[in-house]
Amino acid sequence: MAIFDWVSRRIFDTVHRNNLVYNTCWEDPRLDREALQLQPTDNVLVITSAGCNALDYALCAPNHVHAVDMNPRQNALLDLKKAAIKGLEFDDFFRMFGDGRLPGARKIYQARLRSHLPEWSRGYWDGKIKWFDNPRSTFYFRGTSGFFARLMKVYTDKVIKVRPWLEKMLNTDSLEEQQAIYRNHVRDKFWSGLMKFALNRDTTMSMLGVPRAQRRQIESTYSGDLVKYIQECLEGVFVKLPMNENYFWRVYMNGAYSRTCCPEYLVEQNFQRLKAGLVDKVSTHTNSVQGFLEAHTGTISRFVLLDHMDWLSDHFFPLLESEWQAIVNRAAPNTRLLWRSGGFNTDFIHQVKVQVNGRTRSAEELLHYHKDLATRLHQLDRVHTYGSFYIADLKLD
Repeated sequence: MAIFDWVSRRIFDTVHRNNLVYNTCWEDPRLDREALQLQPTDNVLVITSAGCNALDYALCAPNHVHAVDMNPRQNALLDLKKAAIKGLEFDDFFRMFGDGRLPGARKIYQARLRSHLPEWSRGYWDGKIKWFDNPRSTFYFRGTSGFFARLMKVYTDKVIKVRPWLEKMLNTDSLEEQQAIYRNHVRDKFWSGLMKFALNRDTTMSMLGVPRAQRRQIESTYSGDLVKYIQECLEGVFVKLPMNENYFWRVYMNGAYSRTCCPEYLVEQNFQRLKAGLVDKVSTHTNSVQGFLEAHTGTISRFVLLDHMDWLSDHFFPLLESEWQAIVNRAAPNTRLLWRSGGFNTDFIHQVKVQVNGRTRSAEELLHYHKDLATRLHQLDRVHTYGSFYIADLKLD
């Protein structure tokens, strides 16, 4: 088992250290906005991912949003979005990040975007801006998660041939019709032996940003059956929630958003608000959460930790404790934290010990959960791939 875990970690590290993994965020900010209740005085820390949600939070006009990620390519993507907000008009901006294609992208990049980028991001996009000007593939089929989405499109279009039914599911206004299409025309074809085999591979999970530690969190609640978990998640997407407003799954099925089904930063009036100054409330930091907090001189009142604590829950537990110590040290009064997990609970957090005013305290003592709110919001999650969602206030007195 130790050798198997070592190989799995090496695969995951190779994928994440050398690639853009996420080309779009995979957490529903509609839930986060209600949970965070952002105020003009709030300073937010969010793990960058693809930067969509950092821009979403900026639209709530907090004091500042710090987007932190250890993968500089993820920060480079957010830097490019910020540069495009400053340098482009809306139609070109939507072509670039809505359609995933911007004809003449290299010339536009050189003339209007490159000068707005920090040095590392400039070097990265000097070589990758061609991703936005390829007639055969949109930007949303790039990166490792995008490559998996492209494989899935080949599978649905060429292998099981359900593309017409998927289009009907994405565009119907009737949840009942959507359910009937899935059950009668998609479900049995989609869940083939080939699909189940692919989803059970560590390489596939690494492409999707799921490390071995998080896989263990999932399997602990599903008797080791990862595929069953994924199948139930997708059943929730296709059967319980209207697809016509689900931009998360639309972009991976089609490689593009639509004008009426897209993240908030791609809505024209929101783009104009960002361009008028709100985009300057967002900054990127290539660092770990702990590293950023230890270097930061101010306080943070809102933490959006995504699902990354799953990643640290076993072999890297000392790092998780160090991160929580940094959170405690930089937390403002009335701090609120959000996180997600692949499993049904994150009991490992309650094992964390930190120093508060010279005393050793457990995280369980310090966290006051909003369980009813989290449960209600979790049912509305359009992504629907997480086992649990948490909203907690940090009380240090």
